[in-house]
Amino acid sequence: MKAHFKLFTLSSLLLLSSAVFGQKEAYNNNKFKQLDEELPTPNAFRTGSGAPGHKYWQQKADYTIEALLDEEKHQLHGIETITYTNNSPDNIKYLWVQLDQNMRATNSNTYKIRQNKIKEQANASYFNRIDGFPDYDGGHKILEVKNADGTDLPYTINQTMMRVDLPKDLKSGESYTFKVKWFYNINDRSLMGGRGGYETFKDGNTLYTITQWFPRMAVYDDVNGWQNKQFLGRGEFALTFGDYDVKITVPDDHIVASTGVLQDSSVLSETQRERLEQAKTSEKPVEIVTKKEAIKNEKKKGKGTKMWHYKAENVRDFAFGSSRKFIWDAMGVEQNGKTVMAMSYYPKDAYNLYNRYSTEAIAHTIEVYSRMTFDYPYPVAISVEANNGMEYPMICFNYGRQDKDGNYSKRIKYGMLSVVIHEVGHNYFPMIVNSDERQWTWMDEGLNSFLQFVAEQEWEKNYPSMEGFPDNIIEYMEGDPDGISPIMTNSESIKQFGWNAYAKPSVALNILRETVMGRELFDYAFKEYAQRWKFKHPTPADFFRTMEDASGMDLDWFWRGWFYTTEACDISIKEVKALSLDTQNPEVEMNLAKQQEADKKPSITEINNEKAGLVTRVDKKPELKDFYNSYDKYEVTEEDKMKYEKYTSSLNDKDKEWIAANKFAYQVDFENIGGLVMPIIIELKYKDGTTEKRYIPAEIWKKDDVVVSKVFVTDQEVVSFFLDPNRETADIDTSNNHFPRIKPVNRFQLYKSKK
Repeated sequence: MKAHFKLFTLSSLLLLSSAVFGQKEAYNNNKFKQLDEELPTPNAFRTGSGAPGHKYWQQKADYTIEALLDEEKHQLHGIETITYTNNSPDNIKYLWVQLDQNMRATNSNTYKIRQNKIKEQANASYFNRIDGFPDYDGGHKILEVKNADGTDLPYTINQTMMRVDLPKDLKSGESYTFKVKWFYNINDRSLMGGRGGYETFKDGNTLYTITQWFPRMAVYDDVNGWQNKQFLGRGEFALTFGDYDVKITVPDDHIVASTGVLQDSSVLSETQRERLEQAKTSEKPVEIVTKKEAIKNEKKKGKGTKMWHYKAENVRDFAFGSSRKFIWDAMGVEQNGKTVMAMSYYPKDAYNLYNRYSTEAIAHTIEVYSRMTFDYPYPVAISVEANNGMEYPMICFNYGRQDKDGNYSKRIKYGMLSVVIHEVGHNYFPMIVNSDERQWTWMDEGLNSFLQFVAEQEWEKNYPSMEGFPDNIIEYMEGDPDGISPIMTNSESIKQFGWNAYAKPSVALNILRETVMGRELFDYAFKEYAQRWKFKHPTPADFFRTMEDASGMDLDWFWRGWFYTTEACDISIKEVKALSLDTQNPEVEMNLAKQQEADKKPSITEINNEKAGLVTRVDKKPELKDFYNSYDKYEVTEEDKMKYEKYTSSLNDKDKEWIAANKFAYQVDFENIGGLVMPIIIELKYKDGTTEKRYIPAEIWKKDDVVVSKVFVTDQEVVSFFLDPNRETADIDTSNNHFPRIKPVNRFQLYKSKK
């Protein structure tokens, strides 16, 4: 008895343990499990609502810079004074400064970690470039780091980061000023690529895009402390807001396009100043530097230098472009009583596209993005044609050139429009809503690509957007899972970068807006996020929480599925059962049974017996027949009528009305094959040819995320069911979206036989 009791207890414990383990496994795999375990705990700095907390703080870094562009040597020399203000509650022992140009240094880890394979055919240049460009001496050359009083400061350079050791701790509320003197060799973008650099044209003239050009303060915040992740080339930038006072010395025939506002207009001719003033109120772009003037500059190079002075307030970065080839046009854009100058700079090689579209595209972007977020806060927005695409505060570099005959293709036109919208749009994300690009590319590229899609669709009907439509990512979503990363992946570890960081999050947000939340709720919540976090440093949790807080919707299932997994949407109509009401009315039910009997096909046995001329025993001996061989089994008897009267007397008026309405009912079983839970959008087509779309929220999958059933009650007979008729969910297999199934038509081509 004792041994039996112990055995029974052990068995019970094992069963209990198994049951609990099963419950935990089910919970851990539950697609509606809350994100509490994944998101950081709310605190006084970042609240559970997704808003900045009452103790939120951020640092400030102000710059005074003098830079010299040496066109002959392709070098940039600079000396800068940085004033760093510690608004954190912490004492800071040292400062971290970003030296992004060191990504191109010969000892850069960027080259060391790059994978290589021996190709079947390779020249010496291929092998030379394995470890960078041997003839190019890249990287920041730090000449000195000094205190404000001129004494040397100790510093340590670790790849793309420089630690500056302070003489004493920088206490909360204090500021510290130091100076850095440096230069670097500007990279040839046509040879080496890159976000910035120079391009030399066939006429010998150069166009410079100067980016990541000065040592910049890293971010120190409540989430990471110092954000000093190395710059390896892909994950972009985490930067601190501040004010800039920048003087740029360039060849005297160059035109400089820059972040900020020009402080001394004497660098322009009197005519150019008049044109600029005219542009402020013009309804069309006005050429400040004309094509004719730019061509004249190209042919006759100046010999002296000229200094362009710009100031910018509350920006996280600073960039500029410089060239004697620049044509410059501008137009004022009204923003609630304030004029924003939309301006474009471009060589004559891009004139036919940029003169017609660039500044208008800037204005359009500002109008659409401001409606969706907040009024554009800066005084200028600039698009520079530089045969690439990259963004900075108030200025971006784009592409789009005509051919030698002045013509351009449809692909080039819409590619140019899209890149201008996209790069100008980056002013909002991440230049103002200042997310950490080094960690989360999707927070700027994905959100911006979504708004780019909105702006493109408002530019013209049937705009050929490459991102935004759910159909556009089916190719990616149905791919090999081993080659796909969750959106919530560090920038340097992402597989299929463009799909992951741009396309998928933009489609996810479009689905959230159009299908899951609806435009009213989504637009309000998205705008709330933008306004809460403008000029601040948000994290993914702040975005997720704000979207839920401002909309009143639990979207954890959506974030989990779309952002934390690689699952795809593939919902199938597994089965449809037509359900008919048993009215109990003998007149109705007997007629129905009689009709079904008439429609019933004979069995194969009955068919073969008929063919064989079978004569049954009862046919041979009629005396064997009785009442049951001749009565009408579909005849309505008095007993049947009495039973029906008794049944109807037990019903209330509403029940009787429902029976009289002669409704149709269908049980539809849905199967989640792809794993990603999504709303069910189903179109019912009726016998008279009309259709009706029904929407079932994703929460239908809460109890079972594999198979769910739904009964549809209709006034008419349904002849077919169609899942996701407007292609809202990025369903990767639409062959199972129809019931009855529709056979796909496979097409082939007939080729002439070869001799």
